Amino acid sequence: MRKFLCWVFVPFVYNFHYSQVSKKTFPCYDFTQVLKVEPSALYKPHIDASKSFGVTLLKDAKIIQKYINNGKFHKVKKTGKGYRVQKLDYSRAYMVSKAKTTLEKMGSRFSKETKGHTFTVSSITRTLEDQCRLRRVNSNASLGISSHNYGNSFDISYIRFNDVLKYNPKMEAALEKVLNYYVGIGRIYYIKERQQSCYHVTVRNY
Repeated sequence: MRKFLCWVFVPFVYNFHYSQVSKKTFPCYDFTQVLKVEPSALYKPHIDASKSFGVTLLKDAKIIQKYINNGKFHKVKKTGKGYRVQKLDYSRAYMVSKAKTTLEKMGSRFSKETKGHTFTVSSITRTLEDQCRLRRVNSNASLGISSHNYGNSFDISYIRFNDVLKYNPKMEAALEKVLNYYVGIGRIYYIKERQQSCYHVTVRNY
C-alpha cells in the first residue's frame, strides 16, 4: 500500500511543479540584444526625438498603464476629423500629448485639403513585447528599439483612405503634402516604409 501511495504522489508533485513553472511569464525578447541594434542614420533622429519626451523605453503593458495613470499618455480616439484608427492588434492607442495633438491637427489639415476625406492610422504605441509579437508574423518589424516604444510615433497607411484598401495616388499626394508641411515647421519626422505601405511618423518635442 505504501509503495502505491508513493508512486501516485511523486508524479503529482512533478506535475504540480511543472505547471507552476509553465505559468511564469518571460519576456519574448532579449533586451540585451535589442539594445545592441544601432539605428540607421535615417532613423536616428526619430529615436533622439522620442527620448526627449522623458518616457522610459516601454517594455510591457505595466509601464504604459503607469503613464496613463499619471497623465503622461492620452487616449487616441478611433475616429477624428480627417483620420480613422484601424483595429490595432500589435499596438496601443495611447500617446504623449504633443503626438496626439499633432495627429489630430494633421487629420484636420488633410480633411481640409481633400474636402472631407480621411487617412488611416495603422499603428501607434508599441511595447517591446508588442514588437516581439509583431515580429513573429512580420519579419520586417524592427529588431531594435523603435520610436513606437516611446509613445510619440504612429504609422499612416498610404494605401487605405476613407476606410477603403485601394491605391489612390491623389490621396497619397495630398497626405505627403500634409506631412511635408509639418516637417517644414519642425513638428515631425517621417519615413516612407514601402514594405509596410505606410508613412512612419515621429512627433518632435517642439
